[in-house]
Amino acid sequence: MESIISVKGLTKKYSKFTLGAIDLEIPKGFATALIGANGAGKTTLIDTLCGVIHATSGEVTYFGKYNDVDSAELREKIGYCASTGFFPQGWKAKDIAISMEIAYKSFDRKRFEELCAQLEVDTEHTKKARPMYKQSDGNRMRTSLAAVFARETELLILDEPGSSLDPLMRDRLCDRMRGYLDDGEGEKSIIFSTHNIADMENAADYAVFMDIGRIIEQGFVEDLKEKYVLARGDADDYEGAKALLMSHNSNKTAFDGLALSENRGKLEELGAACERPTLQQLSIGLLKYAEEIR
Repeated sequence: MESIISVKGLTKKYSKFTLGAIDLEIPKGFATALIGANGAGKTTLIDTLCGVIHATSGEVTYFGKYNDVDSAELREKIGYCASTGFFPQGWKAKDIAISMEIAYKSFDRKRFEELCAQLEVDTEHTKKARPMYKQSDGNRMRTSLAAVFARETELLILDEPGSSLDPLMRDRLCDRMRGYLDDGEGEKSIIFSTHNIADMENAADYAVFMDIGRIIEQGFVEDLKEKYVLARGDADDYEGAKALLMSHNSNKTAFDGLALSENRGKLEELGAACERPTLQQLSIGLLKYAEEIR
């Protein structure tokens, strides 16, 4: 597997939170989802990878050759979108276009205008265009995404891009992300974070699950769906099955839980029905398991 980013021993220490040490290989040509609850360290990892904050220790290699995140050549290759406050709140679309044009050689102002129109936010030619602080969180995110997609890049790093979008816009974002990868023919990659994968599942090829600053599982989504099963059964069989489940829910009539596929036969002998989990079900099961074994 060729990596777009290679992380070795990365840590970022705060007084009440520590990220890492993180060892991670982000595959080239795919969309990688960083999945975890609020406070898991997703934004800290993304901000460290993008040079917004500096790591306490460790090494990061980009595109197999760059080690300096502040390299002008590297920054031209990466499109970064923060979850909030990416542009000054008093700016309008025109100000954003001017700044992006100055900062990045490949920024296409006409393309930015088109994307703003497609995403239904103010363009620089909108009559009475509004500054960012007068727009909703969703509109601010759409404008930021339009600015990022208006550049020619090889890697997009998006922090919670779908969190403030409505379901229809999240679906359109997934389509745009798939289109970005398809246009790259294996040469473009995406890293995005989310704490709710339900509406972003179609955008994820590879998943990295995080809990309180550490990686608890990672792999290609299809491989992970083969590694684990979702087991369901009657309450009478719960006590027998409980030891085989990593995480579980139960009530007076039934139970369900996540288990390793290697235990499928034993669970079925106990009367449980086993099925392939969705990424959402897998996420909930793994994060609950991580919480239980802390």
